[in-house]
Amino acid sequence: MEIKRDRYLNQLIDSQGNGLIKIVTGIRRCGKSYLLFKLFTDHLLSSGTPEDHIISVDLENYRNRALRTPETLIAYIDSHITDDGRYVVLLDEIQTVPHFEEVLNSYLKISNVDVYVTGSNSRFLSTDIVTEFRGRGDEIHLRPLTFAEYYSAVGGDKSDAWRNYYTFGGLPHILSLKTDERKTQYLSNLYSTVYKKDLIERNAIVKEDEFEELLRVVASSVGAPVNPLRLANTFKSVSHADLSSATISRYLGCMQEAFLIEKSLRYDVKGKKYINTLSKYYFTDLGLRNALIDFRQQEESHIMENIIYNELRTRGFRVDVGLVELRGGGAGNIVDRTRLEVDFVANMGSRRYYIQSALSIPDADKMRQETRSLVAVSDSFRKVVIVKDNIKPWHTNGGILVLGLFDFLLRPDSIDI
Repeated sequence: MEIKRDRYLNQLIDSQGNGLIKIVTGIRRCGKSYLLFKLFTDHLLSSGTPEDHIISVDLENYRNRALRTPETLIAYIDSHITDDGRYVVLLDEIQTVPHFEEVLNSYLKISNVDVYVTGSNSRFLSTDIVTEFRGRGDEIHLRPLTFAEYYSAVGGDKSDAWRNYYTFGGLPHILSLKTDERKTQYLSNLYSTVYKKDLIERNAIVKEDEFEELLRVVASSVGAPVNPLRLANTFKSVSHADLSSATISRYLGCMQEAFLIEKSLRYDVKGKKYINTLSKYYFTDLGLRNALIDFRQQEESHIMENIIYNELRTRGFRVDVGLVELRGGGAGNIVDRTRLEVDFVANMGSRRYYIQSALSIPDADKMRQETRSLVAVSDSFRKVVIVKDNIKPWHTNGGILVLGLFDFLLRPDSIDI
C-alpha cells in the first residue's frame, strides 16, 4: 500500500540544489525512510537521475554498521562519486554516526552533491545542526499521517475511520495490521522497545519508573493547562513519589526533543503577550498516547482537540492557547475579571485564526458557551468553531464559522469558507 505524502515530497523536490543539507526529522516510525528511499527516490528516477547517481545508506541497518564512523562513511560516499554529474546522497538515521555534523559539512562546498539525511531526535538534529550549519541546513519535519492521509488509504465510512484513527493513531505501519489486537500489541511494543528505551538511554534517565509514570500523567492531561509544579503535585498524588519541578521540566524537554509531545504556550490575546505560568502538551501521535495509558481514558473531546492541534501544525501553523480577559462591575468598587480560553490561536505569517473545538453543540446555550471567548476577541481575524457533528458549514450572526470536523480535516481550505 502506497500512501502519498505529497506535502513533504514537494518540500524535498523544491529544495533540490539549494546548497543546503536537507534534514528530514520526525518521530520514529512516522515514515521518514519511506519518504526518502521510496517516494523521493522514485521521483528522482522518474525525473531522469541515473540510478548510480543516487547514493543511499541506511545507517540503522546492522549490515551498514561499518559505515557508522566519519572516516568510513566519507570514504564510501566519495568512492561512488566518479564524474562531474549531479549526485544525490540519502543517509538514513545520521545521528548514529559520531561527529556527523562534520561529515555533512564536508559536502556543503561540493557543488554536484546534494545531501538528504533523516534523524529521529531533535537534540541530534534540529538543534545541533542549525547551530553547526548556521543557516546551511534545511529542516523538513515529517509528522504521522493526518486523518486525510489515513482516510485516503482506508476509505469507507468516515465515522469508522475516525474511531480507528483516534484510537490507534497515524503511524503508517498501523494500516498494514488487520485486527485491533495486532494494532494494540504493535503500539505497546513500539513504545516499550523503541521510544522508552531511546528516551532513557539518550538522556541518561536514572529514575526510569518515575519518568515513565510522568509520561503517563502527561498522557492523561491532554488538553489541560499544566506546568512542572502542577505536574509535580499531580505526580505525587498519583504515584506517591516525589519528582522536583526542575526534574519534571527536564523530563518534559526530553519528551519534546524526541518529538513525542509538543508544547503549546498560553497567549494573552488582548495584551498581545505570552503567559508562561501554564502550558498545554499534545501528543504527536494519539496511538502512542493511548498505548501509554493502556487504551483507557478515551475522552473523545480531548482526543479531538489533540488531533485538531496536530492538523494545524501539519499545515504549518504556529499554535498557541489563547486567553481573553473580560472585566465587569462587581459588588462595591470591585472589578470582576473572568479569563476565557480560546483553544487555538493559529498563526502563519500575517494570517491568524481563532479556533474552538467542540464535540457537540446541541442547542443555543451550548453555542453561546462555546463562542463566548471568540466573541470577546475584538480584532477582525477569522473565528472558527469546529464541531464533531456532521453539519454543513455555516456562519453565526456574529460572523463565526461553524465547521464540521470532517470538513476541517479533509478540506485544507475549509477554514477560509
